[in-house]
Amino acid sequence: MPDKFRTEEFKVEGEKLIAKIKEILHEGNIRKIIIKDKDGKTMMEIPMTFGIVGVLLAPQLAAIGAIAALLGEATLVVEKTE
Repeated sequence: MPDKFRTEEFKVEGEKLIAKIKEILHEGNIRKIIIKDKDGKTMMEIPMTFGIVGVLLAPQLAAIGAIAALLGEATLVVEKTE
């Protein structure tokens, strides 16, 4: 039986993007994180495979910081496993 998942969307100001992602990661059961600009264009998509949350996520957080500096507002789409 395939995993069921649901999506949640959050509107976030650019400078609060990393803090919101860290908050979401602590909740667990994350399958994928998608960052979109205010026009709905996908800027970054991060699959969350088992074990990526630690050291492997650090380079992505640096890239997210660079994207956040360019975005006034972003939409964070989070896929969670049920």
